[in-house]
Amino acid sequence: PFPIAILIHGGGWGGGDKAQVHVPPTKPLTDANFTWFSIDYRLAPQYRWPACIGDVRTAIRWVKANAAEYKGDPERIALVGYSAGGHLAAVAAAAAKDDARVQALVLLAGPTDLEADCDRRGEVSPSLQALFGRAPEIDDEARAILRATSPLNHLTPQSPPTLLIHGTVDESVPYSQSVNYQARLAELGVPCELITIPGGSHRLREWKIRDANYEAKMVDWLNATLSPNP
Repeated sequence: PFPIAILIHGGGWGGGDKAQVHVPPTKPLTDANFTWFSIDYRLAPQYRWPACIGDVRTAIRWVKANAAEYKGDPERIALVGYSAGGHLAAVAAAAAKDDARVQALVLLAGPTDLEADCDRRGEVSPSLQALFGRAPEIDDEARAILRATSPLNHLTPQSPPTLLIHGTVDESVPYSQSVNYQARLAELGVPCELITIPGGSHRLREWKIRDANYEAKMVDWLNATLSPNP
């Protein structure tokens, strides 16, 4: 059976879809003989938190239950999320129960500390206002929600090996989010690599201009991390 990648699209928790908008790269996974699934989740503001993360966990369980039908290995699953999808992937991986546990995590410009990002902006971002049904003010209740939904605060030594890919001039999700996430994982003894896209913005389609090999590096990391035990 082939290793599995579950792709989680971006779009600020309120846009995008599994077919073509804000989806992590698929061709390199196909070429590397991965069984991959691209999933949808309910979008804000029509659906508030935790609807979207519930959908991600349901998708993981479905993939595990149906992996054999698609020649996939349910014991070798990676979550691959871009932007808001990276946040959902990280939340799902950080606090997974046994039936939703995965073996690897890839975050492409994923927000991992929502409180820090809102402090940077000086308000709860419009996307998070829609996701949580909040006003712009960062009051005590808002901080509690932001902390509780930030994957940085839920990491443990059992968190899966992680690959972070991030551009240095990303104005939507600061590069420092991935730097700090890697540092926290290092403190916990969890393997984590950071692929830096020099001059990279938040737009995936621009990354290959800055680093033509970043997709190959991602696949190499996935293959090494998900290699079957001898």
